[in-house]
Amino acid sequence: MPRSLPPWTRHFPTWFAPFLTHFRHRAGRTWAPLYVRGLCSGASRKSMQPLAAVVAPGKEDHLQHFITDSPWPTRPLETLLAERAQQMLGGKDAVLIIDDTCLTKFGTKSVGVARQYSGQVGKITSCQCLVSLTLAQHEVPVPLALRLFLPQDWTSDPARLQAAGVPMEHQQPQTKWALALQELDRVREHVTFGMVLADAGYGVTAQFRHALTTRGLLWSVGVTRTQTVYPKDVRLIPIPKFFRGRRPKHPTPSEDRQSVEDVLKGAAWQHLVWRHGTKGPLSGRFAAVYVRLADGEENAQGQHLPGQAAWIIGEQRRGEERKYYVCNLPENTSLSRLVEVTKRRWPCELTHRELKDEVGLDHFEGRSWQGLHHHAVLCMLALTFLQWLRLTQPDDLKGDTVPAIRAEVAGDLPLPPPCQQCRACTALFSGP
Repeated sequence: MPRSLPPWTRHFPTWFAPFLTHFRHRAGRTWAPLYVRGLCSGASRKSMQPLAAVVAPGKEDHLQHFITDSPWPTRPLETLLAERAQQMLGGKDAVLIIDDTCLTKFGTKSVGVARQYSGQVGKITSCQCLVSLTLAQHEVPVPLALRLFLPQDWTSDPARLQAAGVPMEHQQPQTKWALALQELDRVREHVTFGMVLADAGYGVTAQFRHALTTRGLLWSVGVTRTQTVYPKDVRLIPIPKFFRGRRPKHPTPSEDRQSVEDVLKGAAWQHLVWRHGTKGPLSGRFAAVYVRLADGEENAQGQHLPGQAAWIIGEQRRGEERKYYVCNLPENTSLSRLVEVTKRRWPCELTHRELKDEVGLDHFEGRSWQGLHHHAVLCMLALTFLQWLRLTQPDDLKGDTVPAIRAEVAGDLPLPPPCQQCRACTALFSGP
């Protein structure tokens, strides 16, 4: 006699029902919830074979086709996911965190795989890199977007792109920060937040910072110690009417530029606690100075003139080198507020870890663009469902879920009739 279902499964059909409406064919409406429930299960690995063994024994080919070959779009699911995230965590106290996460991969066939820097490994390695957006409030995060970044090794090789099934609209070279802005514009229609946070991989790019400001957003981003700035009261000396030699094209700043490292050396550093973690208070020494960033128009010597006003923030933790940030909060913002907001970027690391450890984001073994993004969006749905359970039904997460799910689906699972418009589905469902 099969064991009773774990408590959390009674919530899943209702929670997932709105997502089912975005699958046109009955096959998708059958396999999508099974796949997500497999991702939510306690299985130690979530690649296709062990996942099928948990939720649909003997039907691995059906699940494989659903993920890699069935042409269902991810955008409607991502939109509904953003709306769910808004209900759970959205508001002026929420932050939108831009980052990327890497999936270690070997070989050359998997879409986007290349030797590139992985923040998780801390070095250059063979991996796929996904640009991510995370919504977080009160230290609770939910994922909003995962979009594959294609290195130059891929965008310069049309045959390779075609073999991996990369759509034409995604084959042009694009930077990570430009991808992040595209996803930000998409989710802004559905979620609200008070700040945008990003690490130095994005923050060092002046175009990225300008794009956030142009959109009317408040932000705090990492920068390197060599980022140059001007004093806040710098002014531009106009080009004189009378001069000798070639007429200059640009005005001259009244003050010289300095690096953020040099400016903050002379600032007042304070010891602050920004959060209480599981092992006690997290603290460090911080300093901040309000300046004009050297990210304006370039002069004839290639030096940037004064640009937007912003805070530069320095952080010194015991035994660690200093880190630097730039933030466009108003000039009257306190140091404690600057630190508290800037240090709220850590939940995205928790999201990335749980996407991999809990729902198997990095367990996917397929090679195609479509398969990877199908798997990624369902991983985001699975983790969001688990976060919803943690917030609303924490007691229902207790216990081992794998045997109960196996007992439910290993019997006479009703299979839908074949999709009339998909020959591959027809072949699968008419097979043995």
